[in-house]
Amino acid sequence: MKKDLKKLRKYIENIEKQIVNLISKRAICAQKVAKIKLSKEPKLKPSSPDRENQILRTIKKYNKGPLDNKEITRIFKKILSACLSLELPNQVAYLGPEGTFTQKAVIKHFGKSVRSIPVKNVFKTIENKKYNYGVVPVENSTEGIVNKTLDSFITSKIKICGEVILSIHHHLLIGKKNLNKKIEKIYSHQQSFSQCKNWLNNNYPGVKKIAVASNAEASKIIKYENNSAAIAGDVAASYYSLKIIAQNIEDRINNYTRFFILADKDVTPTGYDKTFLMITIKNQIGSFFLIIEPFYRYNVDILRLTNRPAPENKGVWNYIFFIEIKGHRKSKLIARILEEISMRGAEIKILGSYPEQLKKRI
Repeated sequence: MKKDLKKLRKYIENIEKQIVNLISKRAICAQKVAKIKLSKEPKLKPSSPDRENQILRTIKKYNKGPLDNKEITRIFKKILSACLSLELPNQVAYLGPEGTFTQKAVIKHFGKSVRSIPVKNVFKTIENKKYNYGVVPVENSTEGIVNKTLDSFITSKIKICGEVILSIHHHLLIGKKNLNKKIEKIYSHQQSFSQCKNWLNNNYPGVKKIAVASNAEASKIIKYENNSAAIAGDVAASYYSLKIIAQNIEDRINNYTRFFILADKDVTPTGYDKTFLMITIKNQIGSFFLIIEPFYRYNVDILRLTNRPAPENKGVWNYIFFIEIKGHRKSKLIARILEEISMRGAEIKILGSYPEQLKKRI
């Protein structure tokens, strides 16, 4: 029995050495790729999300278990992120401050090796070419669309080049100085209060609730304030060194937020793509039907549809429709549909075609 165990451990040790050697070889290849790219084009940008998605999809095909694809994907995302930091590091701007779910979305998609910075206006940061990519929230499964993000697309030329779907878990946090003290105030973003309404009514019915700009700001406040707590995620708890006294306090278990990855360039088709459209039409009978009908006729799936008021120069009571469909804008079918809609008098702005997330709701 002991001999078998010793033999197996020796075998595992040899495998681990091979893994380390192969990762090192992968890293050396990344450095060589960087030299070749920079010699041809000095201002070349880092690897794009569509390329990384293609790599991960291929890796999943090779996976024979016993680790499932979710775990294999997580492992290889870390390897890709570390190797990319040796090649041409991605620089990512996200809607700050630090400690938000948006920062967690950055880490999930780009890995911990990415260079990231919190900013107030992600769109302008990318437009000014200060960073390669940006990450912004676009919708929550409980609270719906983030209107500010959609409104920013109306005047911006920035493209959507990827998406991240993040499982949202809220925790009740306190500072170390408030251990065993009565909680008199709870700080959080208004959306988080809405998502934890029933839990708060049942557990802290008489406590004052104070809405602030973000959960990260709430965490920062209660780190030093007496008799106070905050609702935030595990990233904020870690970043601000807070103690979690109640976990997963959201009212709905299936609580997800989707984020868009932004860039100033298009991405190539992967075969697993979505396209986000902004369509402006006149407020007249049948106009909405005219933009929807071709998708039905050509059997193209409409994934999401929402509207926002059009700018003043478009007139009162006119609306812009944001439509997400399956397929890439470069496909002949999608191009044909968009041409038909345009010929019917609609103004179309393609906000981007991008690969759908490999594994939803992680």
